Amino acid sequence: MSRLTRPIAALGAVFFAVLGLAACGGGIPGNAVVQVGGTPITKSAFEHWMSVAASSTAGTTGAKPAIPDPPTYTACIAHLKATAPKPAKGQTAPTEAALKTQCEQQYKSLQQEVLGFLISSSWVLGEAESLGVKVSDKEVKKQFEQIKNQQFPKAAEFQKFLATSGQSVSDLLLRVKLNLLSSKIQQKVAKEKHTPSQAEIEKYYKEHSSQFGTPEKRDVRIILTKTEAQAKQAKKEIESGKSFASVAKSKSIDPTSKASGGELKGVVKGQEEKALDEAIFSAKKGVLGGPVKTPFGYYIYEVTGTTAGSSQTLAQSQASIKQQLTAQQQQQALSKFVKEFKKKWMGKTECRSGFVVADCKGYKAPKAAAGAAGAGGATETPAG
Repeated sequence: MSRLTRPIAALGAVFFAVLGLAACGGGIPGNAVVQVGGTPITKSAFEHWMSVAASSTAGTTGAKPAIPDPPTYTACIAHLKATAPKPAKGQTAPTEAALKTQCEQQYKSLQQEVLGFLISSSWVLGEAESLGVKVSDKEVKKQFEQIKNQQFPKAAEFQKFLATSGQSVSDLLLRVKLNLLSSKIQQKVAKEKHTPSQAEIEKYYKEHSSQFGTPEKRDVRIILTKTEAQAKQAKKEIESGKSFASVAKSKSIDPTSKASGGELKGVVKGQEEKALDEAIFSAKKGVLGGPVKTPFGYYIYEVTGTTAGSSQTLAQSQASIKQQLTAQQQQQALSKFVKEFKKKWMGKTECRSGFVVADCKGYKAPKAAAGAAGAGGATETPAG
C-alpha cells in the first residue's frame, strides 16, 4: 500500500455535507467534479481530500504539506526547491522543467487516489440505500471508539494524528460507517444464496471421494543405481545374506534414502516416480523386487510394512461438505455481485474533463498507459 493510499484508506469523507444534495439534472453541476447517480461530489470535497492525501508527504513533522497547484505548479515548484537537498559535488540542481514534471506527476497520483476514494465511497452509500441497508449512529460511534482506543491509547496521540493528517472526527466517523455498510451489504448478498441441497452434497462426495479419508501408506526400502548391472549386483548381495541397509549405504546413489539404510516411511501412491510407484503398490510385503528402470536410474525395492487407508462415509462428511459448498456459493454470489455493482455504478458516474479516472462512465485508458488501465480508480467495493 502506498503512503498516499494509507491515509485515504484510513479515513472517511466530507460526504455528509457534499453528497446529501438533491439530485440535479442536465449534466454535472458547476461546483462539482463528479456526479454519481445525480448526486454531485463537490470541488470542495475533492480539495479537502487532496489536502489530506498531501499531508501524508509531511510525515509526523507537522509541516504544512505542499499540494501541487496546476497548471503552473508555482507553489509546488517553490516547495521542492526549498526542501530539496543540496546537489552533490559535480551535480547540478534539477531544472525548473524537471521540477514541474515532478509536480505534475505528484498531482496526478494524488488526484487518482482521491477521486477513486470519493467515487467508490459514493457507490457504497448509493448501493446501501438501494438495498435498504442501514447502520445506526450508535453502531458507528461504538466501532469508532473501539478502533480509536486500540490505535491511540492516549488522547494526546489521537489529537496529534488529527493535527498532522488534516482530518476531523467526522471524516473518521464516516469511514467507519462506510466499512460497516460494506460488511452489511456483503452479509445480505451472501444470505440470499440458497444452502446446498442433499443432491449437491452427494454429488460432491462422489466426485471428491479421495478427500474424505486417508490413503494407504507403505514403508519401503530402496536402492538406486546408475546401471541395471549395478542394481542386479546390489540385489544379489542382499539375496546372499548381506543386510539391505549395508548394501544401500555402499551402492545407492540416492542421498536421502541412503543415509537411512534405504528406508522410506509412509509412502503414498503417486509420491514416487511412476514406474517405481506402480511396483511398490503391487508388491507383496517382504519380497525383494527390481530392478525397475526410471529416468533417475534403476531401483531395487522391498515393502516392509503397510498401513491400510481409511474413508469417511457420506454421513461423516456431510457437515464439512455442506460448509464448503455454502462458502463456495457465497463467494460466487459475491463475485457476481461485485461485477454487477461496478458495472451499475460506473454507468452512473459522470466525471468532468480533467477529473476522469477508471471508475468514470466511458473511461478510455490513454494509449501510453493502456497497460496500467484502472490503476487510478482504486475503487473499494462492498466485497473488497
